Amino acid sequence: MTVHHHAGKPARPEDRINIGRLVSDYFLKIPNTDIPEQRVSFGTSGHRGCATKTSFNEQHIVAICQAVAEHRKAQGYTGPLFLGKDTHALSEPAFASAISVLIANGVNVVIQSDEGFTPTPVISRLIIEHNRNNKEQADGLIITPSHNPPTDGGIKYNPPHGGPAEGDVTKLIEQRANDLMAANLVDVNTVDFEQALQSPLLSKQDFIEFYVDQLDQVVDMQAIAKAGVTIGVDPLGGSGINYWPVIAKKYGLNIEIVNPVVDASFAFMPLDKDGKIRMDCSSPYAMAGLIAMKDDFDVAVGNDPDFDRHGIVTKSGGLMNPNHYLAVAINYLMTHRSWPETTKIGKTLVSSSLVDRVAEHINRPLSEVPVGFKWFVDGLFDSSYAFGGEESAGASFIARDGSCWTTDKDGFIMALLAAEILAVTGKDPHQHYKHLAEQLGEPCYGRVEAVANSEQKKVLTALSADAITADTLAGEKIVNILSHAPGNNAAIGGIKVTTENGWFAARPSGTEEIYKIYAESFIDDAHLQTIIKEAQEIVSAAFKAAGI
Repeated sequence: MTVHHHAGKPARPEDRINIGRLVSDYFLKIPNTDIPEQRVSFGTSGHRGCATKTSFNEQHIVAICQAVAEHRKAQGYTGPLFLGKDTHALSEPAFASAISVLIANGVNVVIQSDEGFTPTPVISRLIIEHNRNNKEQADGLIITPSHNPPTDGGIKYNPPHGGPAEGDVTKLIEQRANDLMAANLVDVNTVDFEQALQSPLLSKQDFIEFYVDQLDQVVDMQAIAKAGVTIGVDPLGGSGINYWPVIAKKYGLNIEIVNPVVDASFAFMPLDKDGKIRMDCSSPYAMAGLIAMKDDFDVAVGNDPDFDRHGIVTKSGGLMNPNHYLAVAINYLMTHRSWPETTKIGKTLVSSSLVDRVAEHINRPLSEVPVGFKWFVDGLFDSSYAFGGEESAGASFIARDGSCWTTDKDGFIMALLAAEILAVTGKDPHQHYKHLAEQLGEPCYGRVEAVANSEQKKVLTALSADAITADTLAGEKIVNILSHAPGNNAAIGGIKVTTENGWFAARPSGTEEIYKIYAESFIDDAHLQTIIKEAQEIVSAAFKAAGI
């Protein structure tokens, strides 16, 4: 993909959104369920869309919330539902819509005390802590499209385990929501929003105090404070912005928020690679502002709007590749925590094989699962997984005593861990990465997209290892062909091919007419490019063999 000529530069007037028009479209545009793009569709992170494109509107939200209310009743969940929202423009009206429906359905809803913003990991922590001490099971909804552009909205459901809902659950919610919309919402219960705010079913809690007070259970805050680590924080205008000052005060940390602005247009953001505003804390273009300040702090961190992702900036290396930081975090945690040696390291199959090499080097069990954080939920919940992480800068890990912390991605603890690593070892995460690369090999990682129609995507989704006839990849013998993840034997919805020094994985997009190739080489970039080229040839051969 060609880098936009304005990538990494400040947003221009023409890049900014019309928030008034967007919110009007949320209420006024009516989805047509006969059009696939206008239906409720749950991906790996809930339902997302844009009001102007009629893919995230009031009808979507009220139908989804009605479906969730019915689901929790059918499952016997009688505890509270914790409701959070991020700072996107559409999150505010969707928050009101959700409350109106949930209260009308007799659901006990708990929101932030000042009706403010709530990060994803906080909702997960609230659910887990409530359910640990109560028989009446709680669950949650988070209104967020994650790092997506300002025009987008999103909503995701976390059941009583506190993590992303399983596919069978989201499929039921999705189907019921679409049926409700097709029937003109006649079975959706609602009350006036002002009436809902006065309902005894709605309660408020200081989520900030709840979450911050427990952070030392998972990160060594005392070590960070004692070492005097200076931390620069760019919340990227996200939902955790009011948490950082409280963290700094409670634990005596030297934290400076370099950008305290909340603006639903996110007009303060540098443009991303494609010239769009996108709050992607793993993108060097979106993080250009914080990267420019790298020498001002011992370590600097950024998060996306719902704070389930992290970006780590060091003096020695700038913005870290998410895969590199995953390997460093895993290596540090497994050698600096007194966790049972049987606890597993969880990684998605498209994450760097440097993680595999770290696991082997420190003699810890590795579990490789399909793409999606939902595959880590059970392991983090019962602490059989010490860590779960994915290549898109999302991860979480268990508490210092080995108990469950969150079952969803937690950008706070991954950011604070970078400061702990520096405080305890005297070296920043990038310096640790360089040491690992010297010991275990320097990875070259890439991701590309290729055109695929719906029939080809179906073939790729169901592709078996036997369908791959090639026996070499980029000059090396193929040692493994996977259609199911070795960690849990779940279908990966594509294929992964590995050699001694490289691999590729091919998966279809759930929303676009493309498939994605992830690849890595431990030889050099030229070898990586050969892997990518031959990966496309292997996939094309599979399409041809299927007659399409």
